[in-house]
Amino acid sequence: MSTCKSKIGKRWIYFIPVASIMYMLAFLDRTNLSFILPYMGEDLHLSNSIKGVASGIFFLGYLILQVPAALLAERWSGKKTIFILMTLWGLAAIWTGLVRSTEELLCARFVLGVFEGGIQPATLVMLIRWFPQKEKARANGFWLMCIPISAIIAAPITGVLLEYFSWRTVLVIEGIPPIIWAIVWYIMIADRPDKAWWMQKDECDYIMQQLAMDEQLKQKRTTEDSPRYRDVFKNTKVLTLIFAWFLYCAGFYGFTMWMPQVITNISKSSPSIVGFLTAIPYLIGLIGMIYISVKADRYGLRKSSSLVPLTISAIALLIGQFFPSATMQFIFLCVVGGGLYIHGAFFALPPLVIKTEVLALSLGLIGGIGNLGGFFGPYIVGWLIDVTGTPLAGFMIMAAAMFVCGLSLASVTPARKE
Repeated sequence: MSTCKSKIGKRWIYFIPVASIMYMLAFLDRTNLSFILPYMGEDLHLSNSIKGVASGIFFLGYLILQVPAALLAERWSGKKTIFILMTLWGLAAIWTGLVRSTEELLCARFVLGVFEGGIQPATLVMLIRWFPQKEKARANGFWLMCIPISAIIAAPITGVLLEYFSWRTVLVIEGIPPIIWAIVWYIMIADRPDKAWWMQKDECDYIMQQLAMDEQLKQKRTTEDSPRYRDVFKNTKVLTLIFAWFLYCAGFYGFTMWMPQVITNISKSSPSIVGFLTAIPYLIGLIGMIYISVKADRYGLRKSSSLVPLTISAIALLIGQFFPSATMQFIFLCVVGGGLYIHGAFFALPPLVIKTEVLALSLGLIGGIGNLGGFFGPYIVGWLIDVTGTPLAGFMIMAAAMFVCGLSLASVTPARKE
């Protein structure tokens, strides 16, 4: 196998799809509540504020295993860590369909967040060992394509299932796949390329050579970083990335968790039609995510890599609320989706500016503390809907969060010679 062929080798064919489907199932069980809440709310008598809490309390649990899972993946086994967490989150997702009270719903969502919370940092640690820096944005982007894909698939499927089954049955059905996929994960995935039964030696050699070159270059760029764990909490780059991810999660989940409800209100359609309409902004988001990730790898991470798409999304989210036409509002929702998915570029940035010795801990802190924005975003939008009767004020705050996130990331990204 040639070096050129190694660059597009088997890790793109095996590792990325298996990991992507794994995380797609996580997002399915995380976000399907946004489609089901209108029907669940009738049975459990939930206000919009409580709906926001039910959506966001997931992220309070999400914080707990961020750092432990990253360190387990680094020091023990990412493969085994994720296998255990997949099984447990599947059981928690099934429990969500069996709840009988508001308190039990909030508890089930919190527990679901605990077990899903370790998935992202553990996978990011594994990706560091599988893909060199010049492939990071694509690897992260292609892995995280599962986020819009999960919504594209989940929205119509959940909508159709709700036409024939109760919301309880739908949640139970959608909690079973991760338990099954955990077995596929354990068979197909290894902690390092040289441990995978389907990898070839020359591709492993290529990866190791490129990773060594990346580390040498990073040592020159990050001489101010210390490998001591305690200094991570004083590292301005880590703190800025935590702040940026917090704002991003607030804006992202504040928008996506309430989008099905907004589409229901403006379309006055059945659950199945709402499901298909909701899939369209995510489909456009998938296209945008691929474009942003490929461009970031081809031309290198730039200060505009996240700032431009997030600014477009923020402006569209703000302007779209002032159109009385349901069609125009929906078009702007699609524009928001097109610039919203900057995950590939974002997660290519930490390995570029943070030393390897503290990278696992840093990723855990970024994901753990940053994802708390996923609690505040949905809650703020829901609370403001209760207060004002419209999502306008909440979406304005989410738009501001997206824009400031883009500015923060631009301040961390190393300057490049054009």
